[in-house]
Amino acid sequence: MRLLNELQADADRTNLELARMVGLSPAATLHRVRRLKESGVIRVISAQLDAAAAGFPLQMYVTATLARHDPRTTKTFEDHVRAMPQIIAADNVTGEMDYLLTVVARDVTELRDVLAALAARGGQRLVTYLRLDEVKPPSRLPLLPAAPPPVTRKRS
Repeated sequence: MRLLNELQADADRTNLELARMVGLSPAATLHRVRRLKESGVIRVISAQLDAAAAGFPLQMYVTATLARHDPRTTKTFEDHVRAMPQIIAADNVTGEMDYLLTVVARDVTELRDVLAALAARGGQRLVTYLRLDEVKPPSRLPLLPAAPPPVTRKRS
């Protein structure tokens, strides 16, 4: 757990730094990280970029409802979502819509093209929410056990 917590905090550390932080030898640390990758616990180690600084000032969430819910329509829509580089995250959800997409665009024209492409591939109802500001960045999984609740004493 300590190894995973340290990797979540900063995956850019060297193996030697990581080993010191978790109290393992560098060889054992490397072996454990390799096992965590192979088992799928660690999916990918990557850099988090600032979308606006990288040239994508428009960041939005798009909810999508499919016109039909058959396997062919779903596959067509999802394959297209995976292929569009402007869609940087996509989740199939329950509720009033079928998908929640995170979209970046350089300008309104690019956003319009993304929405048109989604509509052409089964997206019947698309609702766009402009992201104004990040309130909480993507955070680490709370792997360590939560602290027990404080003990309250009964008053006599």
